[in-house]
Amino acid sequence: MNIFFAAKSIFDILKKIYMSTIWYECKVKYRKTDEATGTQKVTTEPYLVDALSYTEAESRITEEMSAYISEEFKITNIKMANYAEIHPFENTDRWFKTKVSLMAYDEESGKERKSNMYLLIQANDVREAFDNTLQVMKTTMGEYTIPAISESPIMDVFPYFSGEDGELEELEKFNARKNSKPEVIKETDFEDPMEFETVLEEEQDA
Repeated sequence: MNIFFAAKSIFDILKKIYMSTIWYECKVKYRKTDEATGTQKVTTEPYLVDALSYTEAESRITEEMSAYISEEFKITNIKMANYAEIHPFENTDRWFKTKVSLMAYDEESGKERKSNMYLLIQANDVREAFDNTLQVMKTTMGEYTIPAISESPIMDVFPYFSGEDGELEELEKFNARKNSKPEVIKETDFEDPMEFETVLEEEQDA
């Protein structure tokens, strides 16, 4: 997959991306109930929030988790995440970290320059994460490769909403895609072809 960009334009784009959105990974420790057994155990899970500082990230994750966890919880760690973009997809329930290497031709040195960025992509498996990454990158007019995709432990993502016109609609779309789950097909929805053939044979014999 070969796409050519002027080096300056790629790095300007990356600078704009990283400056416009800062994601913080927050680890939250709390007592979680196992839906299958009903028992509780202490667990620590990572979440992402969009914030301008560590202090704001702590405030935001506290607010977000308070809506989901009725019992006491503790924020054990906050660190800046290196995601350039977050992309939710419908009917998926896992997050994958995709490494994208952008290639650019430096006109001054006459050499190619490579810059890596990381995307957080929602998918059901690695193959789907790869396909979803291609979909995200389809408008990229430059050479790039996808050298690595791995499942992320991130449990949920909370983007920032400033209240400006148009942002509410975008936030609602983001959350709708993020929160949609894969359809579960019941076994009764499948028709056993062997059973169908047996019924036909019995009707013919009659």
